[in-house]
This record gives sequence, C-alpha cells and structure tokens, in this order.
Amino acid sequence: MTEPGWVLLYDGVCGFCNWAVQFIIARDKRGTMRFAALQSEYGAQVVTRHPWLATVDSVILIESGADGAERIAVRSTAALRVAEYLGGWWRLLTVGYILPTPLRDWLYEVFASWRYRLFGKYDACPMPAPGIRARFL
Repeated sequence: MTEPGWVLLYDGVCGFCNWAVQFIIARDKRGTMRFAALQSEYGAQVVTRHPWLATVDSVILIESGADGAERIAVRSTAALRVAEYLGGWWRLLTVGYILPTPLRDWLYEVFASWRYRLFGKYDACPMPAPGIRARFL
C-alpha cells in the first residue's frame, strides 16, 4: 500500500507524457500530487497489487485513502480526475464525463497511438529537476 494521496503513473519515455506531468506540476496549487513512471519500481509494485493494470500502457491515477484502500482510474477517466484535482478553470474539462467511458477511452487510445510520432520518445525516463524531484516516486 501507499500513504494517502494521489499518484499519477505515466509513460516515462513518452515526450507528451513528460510534458503533461510538467504541465500538471506547474498548475498544482496544492503541490500534493506525486508522480511515477510506469517503468519505475513503484509502477511495478502497483501492477503487482492490481494485476489487471498489466495491460495498461497509459496514464493511471491511484487515489489512496487514509484506510490504505486504493481507487484506480485509467485512461480518460484518470485525465478527467486530474482536471478535477487541478480545480479552477480546468474543472470545465470534466464536461467530458457526458461521453460514455468506452467512447472517451477510444478517443484517448487514438491519441495515445500517435503520441510517440507526434511528441517523440526518450531512450530512458528523464530525471526530474532537483526542485521537484521529491514529488517523484
């Protein structure tokens, strides 16, 4: 289990995913969301606890309660939950919930299938800047 809070797992070699993490950090007024690459040891531990995530190569949001229970959101639902977390004008993006989850996830997967071609791919997960390194697991 993990301590209470939110952890966003992302594809650590994806250019867009790394950009998105930096985007979230810059707008996270609370500064409490933490991050880990899917390829990290922490990512592997999450998959061990939740084997059904082994086939997910996309964004995964883990919301851990004080009781140790983990609530998992993947793909488009994870992205919408992040918009909720950021608050402010970003909450407007949650209008996406009006679309059925299969349709939202299909649109998400279409974009995800193009992400390396559009935004590039790293050979290894980039190291976070020293000022934010503590937020990465």
